[in-house]
Amino acid sequence: MNARLQRLLGDNIPYASVFAHGMGQSMVFALLPALGREIGLTEVMIGSIISMSSLVFFIASRAWGRLSDRIGRKPVILIGLWGYSVGTLVFTLLFGLGMHGVLGGTLLYMLIMLTRMAQSVVMSGTAPATSAYIADITTTETRASGMGRLAAASNIGSILGPAVAGTLAVLGLLSPLAFASLITIVAALLIRSHLPDTGARTTRHGPAVKLRLRDPRFRALLLLGMAAFSAFAIVQQTLAFRIQDTLMLDTRATARTYGYTMMILAGASLFSQSLIVQRLKPPPLLLLRIGLPLLMLAFALLTPADTVAAFSLTMALMGFALGLCGPGFNAAVSLAVSASEQGAAAGIATAIPALGFILGPVAGTWLYQYDPHYPYLMTTLMLLPASIGALHMRTHVHTET
Repeated sequence: MNARLQRLLGDNIPYASVFAHGMGQSMVFALLPALGREIGLTEVMIGSIISMSSLVFFIASRAWGRLSDRIGRKPVILIGLWGYSVGTLVFTLLFGLGMHGVLGGTLLYMLIMLTRMAQSVVMSGTAPATSAYIADITTTETRASGMGRLAAASNIGSILGPAVAGTLAVLGLLSPLAFASLITIVAALLIRSHLPDTGARTTRHGPAVKLRLRDPRFRALLLLGMAAFSAFAIVQQTLAFRIQDTLMLDTRATARTYGYTMMILAGASLFSQSLIVQRLKPPPLLLLRIGLPLLMLAFALLTPADTVAAFSLTMALMGFALGLCGPGFNAAVSLAVSASEQGAAAGIATAIPALGFILGPVAGTWLYQYDPHYPYLMTTLMLLPASIGALHMRTHVHTET
């Protein structure tokens, strides 16, 4: 391989991990509500699978982030990718057994939950290690842009995921999950062969430091992130049910329509990251001050939505807002700490969305059982204090990079 191609791969290969992860996760979220109902799971049972796996992800990702400070980013990224691939295959197998009547009831539900939790333990290493890798190779001025590229890669995967899932679903509802496992294997092989390791750089800064969630340098940021990601978790977990019940669709049409709205969301997020985050390079806090009110508006508009067009437009606005909030949040947390703390900080920043997905899916599906509009009214109210708080916030920026 010539030097120019090797350099091109080296510059872009870190994003392969989040691209594969974004594609796989978008397929899972597009298919899980329909698959769950297909094997007899209730909305709350489906939500609890996401919540419990998110709890495990929240706990494990912080540990993986600290470990990447000690052993380097590359080994942790690879462990996460291989764990995701194997876990998805087992996940697919269990749903297949349920759809063919081999397993069912509480036993199947518990096996699916335990499998997803075990998968989350291992796959939670990829995101914090990749974020820390980007922090290693960027400066204070380019940190938000670097995190924006990382989020853009994830969003490209999230755009392609539902499209691929809709195409492969004609072969069966489980075929997209098998494909997601394959894509993750390809990403792992590329990273193993072409990603330079920054282990030597991190070890020069000494042993890994354990950061606390209440660290005054970023605790206010964590509250903003928690509000935004919890609200999004509620929407993501209930929207497929809302689409199916409002439009009276069967399971395959539901998966296809939900996937379509998720593609719009990811595309709008990619647009805002490319147009605003990458080109204009605003400060991270400004991204949050713009993104959070827009996100609140999207939740408010989603409440009365009852057509495909209305769902699509509100998800476009939501995606645009998330495209600002995500890089802004990650960059602000990263800039608040020293170089030796980047892995630990990335672990915390990655854990916050997972923390939102612990309570969000259960709360959302529980509210949905009473009234389909309640989850979206709740998310609107959650974002009001967060939007006001961002306007009055002052962030800490560490001078060492």
